[in-house]
Amino acid sequence: MALERDQIVAAAVRLLDEVGLDRLTLRRLASELGVQAPALYWHFKNKQELLDEIADALTREIPMRPLGEEESWRDWLAERMRDHRRMLNAHRDAARLFVGARPGPAVPPTLKVAVESLGRAGFPPREALRSLFTLGHYVTGFVLEEQARAAYNPEADLNEVRRWLADQPDLLAALMKSGPPDGDEAFEHGLSMILEGISTRT
Repeated sequence: MALERDQIVAAAVRLLDEVGLDRLTLRRLASELGVQAPALYWHFKNKQELLDEIADALTREIPMRPLGEEESWRDWLAERMRDHRRMLNAHRDAARLFVGARPGPAVPPTLKVAVESLGRAGFPPREALRSLFTLGHYVTGFVLEEQARAAYNPEADLNEVRRWLADQPDLLAALMKSGPPDGDEAFEHGLSMILEGISTRT
């Protein structure tokens, strides 16, 4: 039976979650699908084209809804960024995947809804796009750190920080008070700071 492009992408997403980005190869994907690797080249010129398609498929997991009437644009954007973070963290190495991916077919309609929604809230198109890109970069970068640190030992890291700053008690106290650089509290703090900055430009 001939392979469909969507079938290949769905299998690639499953394989990404199972083995990670570095071990996701066209040969391994072909084996999962029960075909020879050349069969995939009918659909994708190279691995990067496949990765772009995977990123596009993941983007479609979180459809962009329009800003509601009387809804705060800040609450709406914050919800979108939280959804984006959850989606990235739901898939192994997804942040790394998105960093190198080129925009696919899911991106223009998503941006269209976002820019039109922010336009109703008083954003010129240029400011709307720059705000969206800034927030998107923040979320991807934050999750990139989260996923990179997933295998770390938090207690060991904390002990190492204490050793590094043994002769800097004020800085150590500040770090202990600020909490870990990842996790929900840190994410929300950074998100709030960016949204506050955006609000000064509208």
